[in-house]
Amino acid sequence: MNVPYLIFLSAALSASAIAAAYASEITIKPVTIADMKAVYGQIQPRNSVTARARLSGSITVVKVTEGDVVKAGDVIAKIKDDKLDFQIKAIDAQLLGLQASLKDARAELDRADRLVRSGAASTQRLDQLRTQADVIANQIGTAEAQRSVIVQQSAEGAVIAPASGRVITVPATTGAVVMAGETIADIAGGGLFLRLAIPERHAQDLRQGAAISIDAAGTPLTGTLAKIYPLIEGGRVTADVEVENLDSKFVGGRVLVELPVGERSAILVPAAAVTTHAGVDFVTVKQNDGTAQRAVLAGEPIDHEGKASVEILSGLKEGDIVVTP
Repeated sequence: MNVPYLIFLSAALSASAIAAAYASEITIKPVTIADMKAVYGQIQPRNSVTARARLSGSITVVKVTEGDVVKAGDVIAKIKDDKLDFQIKAIDAQLLGLQASLKDARAELDRADRLVRSGAASTQRLDQLRTQADVIANQIGTAEAQRSVIVQQSAEGAVIAPASGRVITVPATTGAVVMAGETIADIAGGGLFLRLAIPERHAQDLRQGAAISIDAAGTPLTGTLAKIYPLIEGGRVTADVEVENLDSKFVGGRVLVELPVGERSAILVPAAAVTTHAGVDFVTVKQNDGTAQRAVLAGEPIDHEGKASVEILSGLKEGDIVVTP
């Protein structure tokens, strides 16, 4: 036997020993996994608030449009009632007349006071003039209070955003006439969640607090089944899912959700144990004193206990020993 052949044989034996050293064996045992059902969830706001008109009049400006983000207290529109300006001008004119009358009444009161001191007039006339001045002063106070009320009404023409969030709809337009209480804009605030409508046959299998897998336009997210409503409508159960980092651009959009609706027994192998040749999946199983490639029907990848696994639908049974690299 020549030397090159011995070297080749030694290298082959060494490679086999290394491969055997890194290979591991797994005895197949069925495990219990969650039975998932794919449903669609609709993105909903936690708080849907309406910005309403507090004053009847004409809309002079609308500062927001659909999709804008606003903060609580922002002015989103302005409403003007021209009658209020006329009422303020009328009260201003009334105040000017009352102030002139008060000035004359106080002048008469001063003259009467001097006459009383000199004995040329009675105290009765002085009391009458003092009462007249007090009445005019009270009338001025009443007119000023009325003016403050009208000024406040005019200031309420500013439509304020009641909460922070994204503007969903703006049914009002510039120039439109609105009554107090009419909707100017709808605002979605307080964050977003998913609302599910699940067939009632799965109602008994739903568990509050269960982990939910979400596919948000290709972005995988994880949520929690936060609330299950007791009322069944139209053969469906309503449930809410809490999700972090949910895209807030589209309220009412639908995303795909995988919901656990029960448990089932399955055969799982590590993802690395499955190889594909010519479109057929194979796993290496221990057979007698050696190993053999066995064709299997593989299902979807599953993350089981933090490990990447593949469900084997057929081709393996309990007790088989799978050799993994």
